[in-house]
Amino acid sequence: MMLDDRTPAETATDGAGCHGGAEKMRAAAMASGKKELLEGFEKDYPLGPHDQPQSMCPAFGSLRVGLRMRRVGTILSGSACCVYGLTFTSHFYGAKRTVGYVPFNSESLVTGKLYEDIREAVELMADPEKYDAIVMTSLCVPTASGVPLQMLPKEINGVRIVGIDVPGFGIPTHAEAKDVLSGAMLRYAREEASAGPVQAPRGGVDGRPSVSLVGEMFPVDPMTIGAMLEPMGLAAGPVTPVREWRELYSALDCTAVAAIHPFYTASFREFAAAGRPIVGSAPVGHDGTDAWLQAIGAACNVAQDRIDAARNAILPAIRGAMAGSPIEGRITLSGYEGSELLVGRLLVESGADLRYVGTACPKTPYSRDDADWLRAKGVHVQYRASLEQDLAAMHEFRPDLAIGTTPVVQKAKEASIPALYFTNLISARPLMGPAGAGSLAQVVNAAIANKPRFDKMTAFFEGVGAGDNAGVWEDVPADRSTAFRKKNAAKNRMSKNAVDAGEAVGT
Repeated sequence: MMLDDRTPAETATDGAGCHGGAEKMRAAAMASGKKELLEGFEKDYPLGPHDQPQSMCPAFGSLRVGLRMRRVGTILSGSACCVYGLTFTSHFYGAKRTVGYVPFNSESLVTGKLYEDIREAVELMADPEKYDAIVMTSLCVPTASGVPLQMLPKEINGVRIVGIDVPGFGIPTHAEAKDVLSGAMLRYAREEASAGPVQAPRGGVDGRPSVSLVGEMFPVDPMTIGAMLEPMGLAAGPVTPVREWRELYSALDCTAVAAIHPFYTASFREFAAAGRPIVGSAPVGHDGTDAWLQAIGAACNVAQDRIDAARNAILPAIRGAMAGSPIEGRITLSGYEGSELLVGRLLVESGADLRYVGTACPKTPYSRDDADWLRAKGVHVQYRASLEQDLAAMHEFRPDLAIGTTPVVQKAKEASIPALYFTNLISARPLMGPAGAGSLAQVVNAAIANKPRFDKMTAFFEGVGAGDNAGVWEDVPADRSTAFRKKNAAKNRMSKNAVDAGEAVGT
C-alpha cells in the first residue's frame, strides 16, 4: 500500500476534499493556519447540543448581503459546484450582479498560487468608478487549505477590500454568515471613522439621536419603528445589514442599538467597541412593544413622560388590531432566519395556541427576554433546533397549522396538516406595530381554514400508495428496499474500513 505523505492541506484539496466531512475539513484548516479563525467562529456561533443544523450553505447569507449593497462587488473562491449553486442567489433575489469566481486545482492550492490568483482578481475588479468595496469570500476548500485572505491589501485604487472566510464546517447557518460579512464591514468602517472624517449619509444628517436596527426586516417595519420612536425624540437609524457602505458610518453613529435579530454577534461586538448600548427583542405585539419602548427609552436617557407618550401613542392601536384579527388554532413554528421567537410572541398575543418554537440560530443574551416570555406562556423554545426535533414537535402536538422550513411543510402536508413556509410567507411580511398583527393573522387564519381541502385531498388519493409504492397498481411490485439497503450498507462499511486502514498506515 502506498504511504500518504501529503500535508493536511493537500489531503483536504484532493478530488473528494469538499466531501470529506466537516471534521476532516476543520482539522485541515486548523493545521493550515486557520486555528484562530475557527476558534473565533466556535465562540461567536456555538452549536450547543446538536451537530450543524440542517440549513443551506452558509455562504448563501453573506453573498445575499453583499449583492444587496450598492457599489459593492463580490468574488467567490470555492469548489466549482458550490460557486455555481451560490450564484443562484443573484438570480433569486433579482440582484442582476456579476459574481466573480477564482477557480483552483490541487496544484494551485498546494503551491499557494490560488492566493496570487485571488489577489490578481481583486486588483482587476477594484475600479473606483464602479465600486466602493470588494468582498472576497473563501468557501470550504480554500479555507481548509489556509488561503491567507488577511494578507490582501485593505485598499486597492481607493476601493476597500474585505476578505472573509465562510466555510460550511465553521459557520452553522446562512443567517450567521450575514453577521460574518456585516461584522467585518462594521469593523472596517469603525476604523475609518476613528481615523478621520467619513462620508455623510445620502439623505443628510437627521440631527436627532438615532437607534440603529440590526436584522433583515420587511421594508415597512423600519418605518413603523421610526414612527414609534418619534414621540421620544428619537429616529430609526440604518438597518444592518446595510444597503451601501456609507450607511455603516451612520449605523455606528447611533445612541443605541436594537438587536431585532439577536444572533449578529460579530456586529454587536463592533457596536459595543464604539460604545453603543444594545437592547434585545423588538416591538412586536402589545407586551413586546411596551417592554421594548421602555428599554430603548432608558438606553437613550429619554425622560419617562416621553417614553409613556410613545407607549400611549401606539399600544392601543396594536391591541385593537389583535382584537380585530384574532388567531384561533394550535400552531408549531420553526425556521432558520432568527426571527422565530418574535413571530412566536406575536402569535401568542394574537390568541394562537402555540406549543413549540424551534430556531436554527443559537441562544444569545439578546433573545433571553423573548424566550422567557414564551416559556412563561407554556411554549417550548428550542435553540439550534434540528429537523428531527421540528418534526417530532409537529407529530406530538398535531397542530392546526405547521409553520416551518421546506421539509417540515412537506411532511405536514403529507399528514393533511396545513402548513406555511416560514421564510417566504411569514418572515417576509411586516411584524411590527398594528400592521404586523393584522398581516400575520390574515395569512395564518387563511391557512388554517384550508384544513377541509387537505382532508378531501387525502381521502381522494387514499389507497394509491406512498414512497416506493406510490401510484395505482394492479400488482404492487415486491419490496426489495430492505435487501438493497443491506447490500449498500455492507459496501459502505467496506469502504470505510479501507479508508481507516489507509489512514492508519499513513500515520
